[in-house]
Amino acid sequence: MSHVPADPALPVTYFAPAKVNLGLSVRDLRADGYHELHSLMVPLNVGDDLDIAPADTLTLSVQGADLPTDERNLVFRAARAYLDAAGVDGGAAITLHKRLPLASGLGGGSSDAATTLMALARLYPAGVDLPGLALKLGADVPFFLLGRAAVASGVGEILDPLPVPPVSLVLVNPGVEVSARDAYTWLDAEEAFTPALDTEAILAALTNGRPVPYLNALQGPVAARHAPIREALGALEAAGLHSALMSGSGSTCFAVARDDAHAHDAAHALARQFPHWWVQATRTL
Repeated sequence: MSHVPADPALPVTYFAPAKVNLGLSVRDLRADGYHELHSLMVPLNVGDDLDIAPADTLTLSVQGADLPTDERNLVFRAARAYLDAAGVDGGAAITLHKRLPLASGLGGGSSDAATTLMALARLYPAGVDLPGLALKLGADVPFFLLGRAAVASGVGEILDPLPVPPVSLVLVNPGVEVSARDAYTWLDAEEAFTPALDTEAILAALTNGRPVPYLNALQGPVAARHAPIREALGALEAAGLHSALMSGSGSTCFAVARDDAHAHDAAHALARQFPHWWVQATRTL
C-alpha cells in the first residue's frame, strides 16, 4: 500500500504491515542448522511506514526508534541489494517511521525490508529476482513480499497462500525484547519440537469464534524465562479475549476478540491497566 504524490521527486509513503503467527510449529532441527517450521502467518493492519524518494546516493534515517542507519539495518541492506542487482547508478532517500516495538515477534524488520524491495522495484524497474533477494535477507522477508496470509514451511521460504477469515485481535507487548536466536536455542536444548499445525481446525475455529487449537513451540521456552510474557498472556485472557498466544519468538502476545469493537474496548482497558505496555487493537488483512 502506498501514497503517491503528484511530484515524482517527493517521497512516496509505503505501509509495511506487521504479522502474527496463528500457530507456529517447530518440527525439527535440520542438518544445516536451520529449523523445519510449519506456521500460519497473516499480515495485519498495523505496521511501520517508509518514505522513499529517488536520490543520488542511498541514505536511511529512522524516526521512532534508536536504530542504526547503515548496513546493520535490514532496510539499508535491502535497498543496497536491490540497487546493486538492478544496476542502478542512483540511490534513494529512505525514512523509516518505526511504530512497532523492536524484537517483538511481529516481523517488523522483515516487513520493512520487503516493502523497501517492492518500493525500489517500482522506482527503478528492472528484471530483478525479488523473492531471491528477499530470502537472502531473512526467512520472513519472502512472506511480506507475498503480501497475504500463507502457510510457511521449510525455514519459512515455502509459502502456500491460504484464505483466512477476517479476525479481530488485540496485541500486547510487555516491553521485553526477545532474540529469535535465543528462543530457538532454548527450544533446541529442551528438544521441544512439535507436530504440524492442523490448519483446517484453526480456520474452522476462527470462522466460528471458538477457541483456536493452535500452538507456538517457542512460547514455553521463552515464557519460562520472561515473566512479563506470562503476565501478558494471562492479562489477555482476563480481559475477556480468547486463544491467547505468543507471536513468533516473542515478546508480543495476542488474543482473539469477537469483533473490532470488542478488540478496541479490550485494548483500551488493557492500556489503562498496563500503561507501560504497547497495546494495539488490530485485524488481519
